[in-house]
Amino acid sequence: MDEVNGIIRVLIIDDSAVVRQTLSEVLESDTLIEVVGTASDPYRAVEKLRTVKPDVITLDVEMPRMDGLTFLRKLMAQAPIPVVICSSLTGAGTDTQIRALEYGAVDIITKPVLGTRQFLEESRVRILDAVKGAARARIGRQQAVPAAAVVQRKLPATQSLSETTEKVIAVGASTGGTEAIRILLSSLPEDCPGILIVQHMPEGFTRSFAERLNSLCRINVKEAEDGDSLLRGHALIAPGNRHMRLRRSGARYVVGLEDGPLVSRHRPSVNVLFRSVARYAGANAIGVILTGMGSDGTEGLLEMREAGAYTIGQDEHSSVVYGMPREAWVRGAVVVQAGLSELPALILRVSNASARTPSKKRT
Repeated sequence: MDEVNGIIRVLIIDDSAVVRQTLSEVLESDTLIEVVGTASDPYRAVEKLRTVKPDVITLDVEMPRMDGLTFLRKLMAQAPIPVVICSSLTGAGTDTQIRALEYGAVDIITKPVLGTRQFLEESRVRILDAVKGAARARIGRQQAVPAAAVVQRKLPATQSLSETTEKVIAVGASTGGTEAIRILLSSLPEDCPGILIVQHMPEGFTRSFAERLNSLCRINVKEAEDGDSLLRGHALIAPGNRHMRLRRSGARYVVGLEDGPLVSRHRPSVNVLFRSVARYAGANAIGVILTGMGSDGTEGLLEMREAGAYTIGQDEHSSVVYGMPREAWVRGAVVVQAGLSELPALILRVSNASARTPSKKRT
């Protein structure tokens, strides 16, 4: 980033001339963004990188000569730069794009197979937010732990968790959150309390994200459906473009999904989830706010804390973007901050109503 003017320099890599032109126009409609180059494939991009020195790269994953995933892996190994995936929403493609997040990309924006120009223009705010968030990302903070390695480091199953049928873990994340969530869930035992997750992610990707996590974790992970029960050892992920709320149905916790307006500029919104958890779970909940740009989740987490929940924020050192956790900490919504690697054990300790005094505890 231009330290003097605060200008974000962007390189666009896409094999479609229409996408390159339209995306350039959308990005440069913001005075804080400058498109310093475009490339139709990764080989041309490598040539550009020698001279333009971008702060952020937008990358298509389906390109001729070298696919975007291969380019991303090479880039992150040799000269890490924040990358936003900009690719078509197709069945097989969504899995590839989820893998791209594991390899170091920090966000995803979608483009349709048809009507690309109109879609990109209508998605201007989302695109600008993604690029600005990526510009603030600190690549390497989570150290891209390979999925297989994470699975092998899981914590042993606990013998008993207090009030397991009543405990609820609510998690909110944005930029950089997919990897933080993967690392967190992969380290939890199969008898952990039920988990509800809002990750800012485009519609169509959350199902693939949930399926990927389910293949890596000892707990069961799925994209939430309206009326799903929240069970011990299960995690439900809010679908893209739908709010998720917790509610009671007799002795059970269930989730409700709804469209509704954007809340805190997002749908799903972390605030919507956290507020519902504060209302229905109260002191039987644990709130966790992870890496992300902006302030979504702060108000809801504050309500959770006021209702008696134990609230945790990811610390600055391990956050890709220390935005949402910072805002929640400053506002007094967070009881304690912890590094990503410390979160699983901390959550289990709190679930057992045991030691609650790690470092950085708010007094």
